[in-house]
This record gives sequence, C-alpha cells and structure tokens, in this order.
Amino acid sequence: MKVRFWGTRGSIAKPGSSTVRFGGNTSCVEARSASGTIIILDCGTGAHGLGQDLMESGVHPLRGHILITHTHWDHIQGIPFFDPLFVPGNEWDIYAPRGLGSSLHESLAGQMQYTYFPITLEELGAAIRYHDLVEGVFEIGDIKVRTLYMNHPALTLGYRLEADGVSVVYACDHEPHSRQYAQGTGTMSEQDRRHIEFMRGADLVIHDAQYTTTEYTDKFGWGHTPVTCAVDMCRSAGVRRLALTHHDPLRNDDHVDALCEDARTSLSKAERSMAVFAAAEGMVVELEASLDIKEEGDSESFSAVAPIEPALQDHQVLIGIADETLAEKIQQAAQADNLRILRAETSQDVLEIVRSTRLSLLILDGGQVGSDALETCRAIREMDIDHARDLPVVIVANTDSDAGTDVDVTDWLIQPFTAEYARTRVRAWVMRSMCRWGRAPFPENEAHRIEALKALQLLDTKKEERFERITRIAAAAFDVPIALVTLVDQDRQWFKSRFGLSATETPRDQAFCAHTILDMKIMIVRDTLLDPRFADNPLVIGKPRIRFYAGYPLTLPNGTSPGTLCLIDTRPRDLDEVKINLLRDLGKMVEREIAAILPS
Repeated sequence: MKVRFWGTRGSIAKPGSSTVRFGGNTSCVEARSASGTIIILDCGTGAHGLGQDLMESGVHPLRGHILITHTHWDHIQGIPFFDPLFVPGNEWDIYAPRGLGSSLHESLAGQMQYTYFPITLEELGAAIRYHDLVEGVFEIGDIKVRTLYMNHPALTLGYRLEADGVSVVYACDHEPHSRQYAQGTGTMSEQDRRHIEFMRGADLVIHDAQYTTTEYTDKFGWGHTPVTCAVDMCRSAGVRRLALTHHDPLRNDDHVDALCEDARTSLSKAERSMAVFAAAEGMVVELEASLDIKEEGDSESFSAVAPIEPALQDHQVLIGIADETLAEKIQQAAQADNLRILRAETSQDVLEIVRSTRLSLLILDGGQVGSDALETCRAIREMDIDHARDLPVVIVANTDSDAGTDVDVTDWLIQPFTAEYARTRVRAWVMRSMCRWGRAPFPENEAHRIEALKALQLLDTKKEERFERITRIAAAAFDVPIALVTLVDQDRQWFKSRFGLSATETPRDQAFCAHTILDMKIMIVRDTLLDPRFADNPLVIGKPRIRFYAGYPLTLPNGTSPGTLCLIDTRPRDLDEVKINLLRDLGKMVEREIAAILPS
C-alpha cells in the first residue's frame, strides 16, 4: 500500500514561508492498494493538489472513494476544489459519520450554497454516491475499512485500512478520553484502551498531535491530542510507524521539528523500533507486508454502511442528575437531536425507571467521587433484566476513575465541558448502542450438518471424563477462565463439556461458535469490543463478559461441523502461532473422541 500526504495542517490552512517543509494545507491523505484502489482520507485544502495530480495522470474515467472523519471545515473545504468531481464519467463514493439529524449530502451541500460558492453540489459532473457510516466494518474494493468513534466536539470517525497484508490507521481529530492520562499524570480509561486496540499492530498510524502537554492544559475538550500521549498510545498498541499530523496553525517548520524530536526522545532505546516522524505535504510512505500473523476479521456479518432507521424520537435518555444547572445542560445537548428525555433526581427514581423502561442511555451525576453513581450502576448491572444489564451508563464527574471498571461504567463525561461537546458524546453513545451485533447466517450445508449432529446422539447427554479432561487441559494451557466443547444445534448452542461456566447452553443467535463453523477454520477475536459482529452481543456486555474468543471448528468425516472447541477470556489477548497450533491439536483430540462413537 502506498500512502501520500497532501495536507497535514489543522484548523485552518497556513501557507507561507514558515510552513514550506511540512506544508500549510489542511488534512488530506491519499492511500492506494497494490491493485489501484484509491481512498482519500479527509478532503481539506490539500485535496486541491491531489485532484490536479489525479487529472494529470491521464486515467479516465476515475473511480475513487473519499472517507471524511467529520464535517468541520478544515476537513471538507477542499471538496468544491477537487477537480475529479467536476468531470462526467468519473465515479466517487463519499463516506462520513452518520449524524442524528442531517445527512452527509445535506452537510456537504451546506458549504456550497449560493451565498458561499457559485456551483451547487448537484451541478458537479461526476457520479457521486453518499454513504452515512457508524462504527463497524465494510469493504472498498480490496481494502477492508474499520471505523471507530473518535473523541472530538463533532461526531468523528477514525479509519483503519487493511489491504496487501498491511494496515493503516487514520485517527484525526481525537482527544484522549482521560484528561489525566493525556497529561501523563493518570491511567488510561476503558475508552482509551478501545482506541489503542483499534490501532493495535498497525504498520502506519497517522495520528492527531496538535498540542504539547503544556498547551493541552488550556485546551481540554477541544478534541486534540498532546504529542507525548499520541506516542504513548501508539507505543502501547505496538505500532510500527507513527506519523504526527494536524499541526497547529501557530506552529512553524522549526517548531514541528522540535516537537518531533521531543517525541522521539520520549521513547526508550527498546521502544525506538517504532519510527516517529512528522507528516509533511508530498511525503510518500510505501508499506510492505511483514511476516507477522495478521488477524482476519469478517466484514459480511455487520457493515458500517448498513442502513439504520433514524426514529431517534423513540430513543429515550434518562438523566439522573439532581443539580438543575448541570441537568439542564445535558438535557439541552440531548434534545438538540430530538431524543426523548426522562429526568430523575434520586437513585431510587433512577432504578425504578430503569426497571420499567427500555432506555438508550443513562447519564448519572458522579460528583467529586462518584460513589453514589457507582452504587446505582452496580444495582442496575445486578438486575435480572436484559435491557438493564446492557444499558450504556455514563457518569458526569470532575475526573474519571478506575473504580468504574468493577461496575461496568460505559464512559465518563468529565467537567468542564461545552454543550456542543456533550451533544457529540451523547450522539456517539446512542449511535454506538444501536447496531454492533451480527448474527451468524446458516452454513450452506445446514440441513446435512444438523442431520449429522443428531446422529451423534451427544446432545443433552451427561458429562464424560474424556471431554472434561480436554477442556481442563485447554483452560490451563492457555490460562483462560473458560474452555468449552460446544455443539451448535438448530436454535441453541449446547455445551458437551464446560470448564469455568455454569450455563449449559446459549441461544444460537448469540453464539460465537455459530460464526466459527461457517468458514471451517480457527476463528480468533482478540477484542470483542472492536469487532462489529460481537461488540453489543449479550454475552459481551452481559455475563460472562467475553472479551477474547478462539474457536476450533470440529469436523466430522462427512465434512460437516457439529460445533467447536473454544477458549474464552474476559480480557483482550493474542495467540501466537505456537498457541494456535496447540488449539488445533486439542481440537483434533476432541474429534478423535467423537469419531470413537461413530458407527464403523
């Protein structure tokens, strides 16, 4: 994959003698796969030069794709000046985060109204298709695209591109969720961990690095990352190369040089295998596949471009905040997107409403410490009601807290914050809760598979030591709390052997193993929260809170799969090639035990 930078400046274009080396144009990056698929990441003023370059290439018609992180001007101002959009016969697909109100087409048309521009969006000559995105996975030609919400005062997506055996992450604009972590004085939050996992093992990360740590003290809530924090996150994610971007408009070339040098020196000698550099206009980075084992994901079960019914007036947000001023501020943020608002002033009122009402989001007042809010969250998680256990709970506080992990706090809204920032976070929480759970389709040979499964006569039988022994060994060998031998029936998944789990079965539409038997190969999900097939699965957001899954599809002599040998953990993790082979060996032991009961 080839990556070229056309715009690296943040906020406003800043051409001039002091920005010659790193450039003055705003965000725009071109990525091409080996087969020639063109993806443009953001369309700031740098898109003008890119458009001219594409026109001079002589290729006609041009087919390309534009991924917009968000619709702030410094990321879309180049669209009216991108020449390939004016040429009949060209085809372009434009993608951006789906808001709760206006569509992408309406947002882009706004900057080309008669008052601001002489040509309307509808008068462009190329065939243009618009796509509203949420978190998820989809494909553009031979490039797999993963999306994740960033932390910014507008609904913003980061993009991960995977093709040709390499991966590129574009995370611009983004602010760490924990302000203490951003300043280097505290630990990262769960949402920061999700961001790091999104970048895990990337060959190149292009990351927001607009501020120094000192500057960030006065920029809380502005939606940008201190340089040293960007370096720390990418180091934690095992990134190979980090390109610092979204350079502050007040920073000249010498300042960018100094910032980049400070970033490099912040790495220890052992960590300097990660290359750190400042993105510069005209810079080209060519990425070749490494020998590392890359995780295979699936983009068919749930797509980030899948249509979602808006009907957000049917989505209810409960505000459990006694302070009238704070409650009103949150209410205004939610009502801006026509969400239905419920109010509660006491913990008891909150619990009663949660029991009786299906909510999309609960926002609680954590005060200085948040102990009352944490206890309320704990009580909600202990309710024997699915919509309560799965409810996103956000706590408003003066600082985030690791204590929230024990009671599954979804996120923290840290004061002080603006109404615009609160609105963006409410949007992201509601949009995220709407769609990230894909049910596995039936295998093509489903009727034959079920017939073979029934013939085994293993369903609903008593425990057998020959299977129990294997799950005990698997749990110990992989240091996981749960190991199972599963049988995937017509509408359920039943456990022939279970180590570390009290349940005897789960519904098939919740079963990870129903996905494993589709492809008949080992399936590894290193972090369920980053996989759109599973992120909102009841077994992930409820007990047993699966964060890691590895499954080996058991195979019968007739080629069908009755189920799996699988491993489950409550924390994200990896399996190296040695461990993968060990899982395969244990799976074959289960197959041998099953074969022993088949008629000869």
